[in-house]
Amino acid sequence: MSKSESVLFANFLSVNDFSDHTFKALGHDFKKWVVWFELINEEEYESRRVTIRDVTDFRKHLREERGQAVATVNRALVTLRRYFQFLVEREVIESNPTKGVKELRRTPIAPQAIERAAIRRLLREAFVREDHRSSAILGLFVFCGLRLSEVAALQIGDIDLTERRGSLVVRHGKHNKERTVPVPIQSRRMLMDYLMSRPPADVDCLFIGRGIKPLGIDGVRYTVEKYGIAIGLDIHPHALRHTFATQYLEANNNDLVGLAQILGHENIQTTSRYTQRGQSQLSASSELIAF
Repeated sequence: MSKSESVLFANFLSVNDFSDHTFKALGHDFKKWVVWFELINEEEYESRRVTIRDVTDFRKHLREERGQAVATVNRALVTLRRYFQFLVEREVIESNPTKGVKELRRTPIAPQAIERAAIRRLLREAFVREDHRSSAILGLFVFCGLRLSEVAALQIGDIDLTERRGSLVVRHGKHNKERTVPVPIQSRRMLMDYLMSRPPADVDCLFIGRGIKPLGIDGVRYTVEKYGIAIGLDIHPHALRHTFATQYLEANNNDLVGLAQILGHENIQTTSRYTQRGQSQLSASSELIAF
């Protein structure tokens, strides 16, 4: 890829207010695209020479040859569509070669929730170790349904706790939306224990790590994965959010509106994924049929 092309893509990234995660994802998608283009066409990459056939073949390559998930393939297509539209607006190219390329259709499936027994073991492991910070972090995922970035970004002033009630403010949720999330009693107790043991620090960030510095996204993720390993499971933060959503619906008669408000979903269709049944549930339900 030429230096001028690299500069164009860097300009594309700089004029958009992308999060760090999105920034990295776009860069990864574009690098993957350029490597494939140069290999398959045996020429240096240049956006002016891209055709709709290149884009459709790239989509096929990702899905059929590399076996990547539909969501991953579609994200790559969205990256290219946005970049080429940027080039059109800057009059670098005349038309967007991705315009006629459709994203792959996805079959909605229920996000995988973790079994209750496993969640109990997870929380108990942190409790037995008297690891108050980890307990508080796990509690925010399991009882409040927060995202990884939201847990890491919490400030002490965002938490409002008493013996009878509790709430927290997510100030920088997805799309920078602010929302208030209830904190049930189990999570309140975990947070109170942590705040009692939190060392004095000159930072407002709720969770602090070594050197009295903010724990950060990597630190929060590591905490979840560490305790997952401790109980013999591969657990990621988003799986705990899925688990909260599933349990909330079971306990509240499929209250999608309330769940959407807690999770920070703008579209209730996003929340409705949690009403989909997994294959094991469908199989068990089918066994109940008798004639």
